[in-house]
Amino acid sequence: MILYAITAVLFLVIDAVMLTLVMKPLFTRHIGDVMRDSPMMAPAGLFYLAYVAGLVFLVSTPALRDLAPGRAALHGAIIGGMAYGTYEFTSMSIMKNWSWAMVATDTTWGAVLTGFCAWAGVMIMMRISG
Repeated sequence: MILYAITAVLFLVIDAVMLTLVMKPLFTRHIGDVMRDSPMMAPAGLFYLAYVAGLVFLVSTPALRDLAPGRAALHGAIIGGMAYGTYEFTSMSIMKNWSWAMVATDTTWGAVLTGFCAWAGVMIMMRISG
């Protein structure tokens, strides 16, 4: 549960900064006319809770058990690229005004964010556990 909490806090704080500074302006430039003025928090919250739970279950817990933070980073990045890429490439294929800049930026961000948070959560837990 501590690993989940650490990973979730890292993920939420870091992603909030990126969403504000990079993603919102990028998405507004391309699809601003179909975006809400502010996000619906319940669906966003459900996504974050489930996504981090999956990350901790599939990546972080096995990596912590094996004391392998590098593996957490790699496997987290793969999961992140797949998850964010699924959304982006599907949206690119069916939505008007979607851009390759959005696809590349968000898919890369998903890989970096997920890999980093998996790695950092494992590293923090290893330090706490001594």
